[in-house]
Amino acid sequence: MSAPKEVLFVCTGNTCRSPMAEALFRMAVAGRADYQVGSAGVAASRGTEASRDTLAVLKKRGGNLDGFASRPVTAEILKRSTHVFAMTRGHLDVLERRFPQFADKYFLVCEFVDLPGEGVGADVPDPIGMGRAAYEEVAEVLELAIPVILAYLEQTSKE
Repeated sequence: MSAPKEVLFVCTGNTCRSPMAEALFRMAVAGRADYQVGSAGVAASRGTEASRDTLAVLKKRGGNLDGFASRPVTAEILKRSTHVFAMTRGHLDVLERRFPQFADKYFLVCEFVDLPGEGVGADVPDPIGMGRAAYEEVAEVLELAIPVILAYLEQTSKE
């Protein structure tokens, strides 16, 4: 068995996209001890709950964020993480500027997936202020990306 992977999802405030990705990824690897997953934000405050719309979209899919509290990205979190998936190229740029020593761990969430109408490497859209439909769209993008991310992680762990 390969060493456990610690996957981190990163967005801006760590209340919408990255917590949703954390919960959906956790559902995808349920029952597996070889994965740990978390999330953080490049401009997050500490201790904020996930957004109401994020929680509703997850509940509809059978997921939850029980005990979740937002947190900012730190060097300590990045050091522990084996793979860091940023929601947008902007988030990736911030990570690379602030924490260049961990750049070999950074990827875009959609780096390996060809989104219809967007192509490979598209940003995960920001749903803030856009209503429930925008959160559903984020979930749909993540549901396309997560199996591809998981396949990538599985493939690279065997090398």
